[in-house]
Amino acid sequence: MSGPGGTAGSAEPAGNPGGAVPTGAPAEAAPRRSRAGRNLPAALAVGLTLGVSLIAILLFVPKVFIGVAGVAVGIATWEVAKRLREADVLVPRTPLIVGGQAVFWLGWPFGAGGVTGAFAATALACMVWRLFDHGLHTAPRNFLRDTAITVFTLAWIPLLASFAVLLLLEDPDGNLRVLTFMILVVCSDVGGYVAGVLFGRHPMVPSISPKKSWEGFCGSLVFAIIGGLLTVTLLLEANSMIGVVLGVGLVVIATLGDLIESQIKRELGIKDMGTMLPGHGGIMDRLDSMLPSAFVSWLVLSTLV
Repeated sequence: MSGPGGTAGSAEPAGNPGGAVPTGAPAEAAPRRSRAGRNLPAALAVGLTLGVSLIAILLFVPKVFIGVAGVAVGIATWEVAKRLREADVLVPRTPLIVGGQAVFWLGWPFGAGGVTGAFAATALACMVWRLFDHGLHTAPRNFLRDTAITVFTLAWIPLLASFAVLLLLEDPDGNLRVLTFMILVVCSDVGGYVAGVLFGRHPMVPSISPKKSWEGFCGSLVFAIIGGLLTVTLLLEANSMIGVVLGVGLVVIATLGDLIESQIKRELGIKDMGTMLPGHGGIMDRLDSMLPSAFVSWLVLSTLV
């Protein structure tokens, strides 16, 4: 995803620098791409479809959101595990994905205690699985590295996602709290994209994400603060200043979440975690800023509202 920080405003170079079409070869229309390097029409269509669907679910059948989010978490975990194994990082996929679902789902009946217990049990199961995955007579290779990255992945995806479930279960307006946090992440993303494309000149962290700019970050702040004021006031009927705190907090954490995934993809030598969502990449490429934002939203709203 373009991420809350926006872009540096530079177009990607074309595959044929001269722009000439070889003689006798028909010119094919390339997919329209934004200055962020994405297929903009496809990205907008996918984003709108997902957004409208999630809003309808949260308003009319909020518990269904847990199932939809659980599927997304499972796919995202599989995408990351697949990419890691392609890079010869042998994360134990079966206990990671199955245990990750337990971490996510047990927040529903058992709250934070269920999430914590499932996380500890899954981490231990992954360590044991990796220890003996080559049998009893062969010592594992890179055991420490692989298990550390496995536990990191478990915390990065299912654990952070579980806070969306905890937020949803808050009475009496949990569905509106989840809707608030999702709206603010979208505001941050849209504000960063618009300001980055129009005004982006100063890269934030060029060594990690060259297209993310300080101008885009400011755009994210403006959009998210306005979105926070409106959603917290109108949806949650709470103090508008809480919306400002939440808006600023989500911009900071969403930007960091996007940068974390950018660095991971840079180290793995890939552009996207997957290909399931046209114009966006994989499911994980949509969740990179959502996951840490779920935790911050739960923390701020549970404390202040």
